[in-house]
Amino acid sequence: MTDTSSPEALRALIAGTLIERTGIEVLEVSATRAVGTMPVAGNTTPHGLLHGGASVVLAETLGSLAADAHGGEGRIAVGIEVNATHHRSARSGLVTGTATAVHLGRTTASYEIVIEDAQSRRVATARLTCLLIDDRSAG
Repeated sequence: MTDTSSPEALRALIAGTLIERTGIEVLEVSATRAVGTMPVAGNTTPHGLLHGGASVVLAETLGSLAADAHGGEGRIAVGIEVNATHHRSARSGLVTGTATAVHLGRTTASYEIVIEDAQSRRVATARLTCLLIDDRSAG
């Protein structure tokens, strides 16, 4: 299980990762829900639009952290399927992602992740399924 019990533990966990490089700030994590923000700046295409891949990074981050919380002691979540539909673009500010559990099983967990802009307009919708594995078998 990934330790997200305190802001300090979460910061230590994401130090040096893609999560840190994209500027994602995780605001809430539980097995049923995770919420976080990501700046548009630094995560754009050459045309100045939020990169679709960055939206997927936010979605997979939030869903995976929630799945880790669901997994329990001695297990970690690894993504096995992700898809996303991009509804609109963002050019500035923060986007907010909310992962909501769809299925919390013994070996898998699935989440719908909605990403919205500062005006609460849906930017993207993603779906993530994670496999819950023994943390000694990772790698």
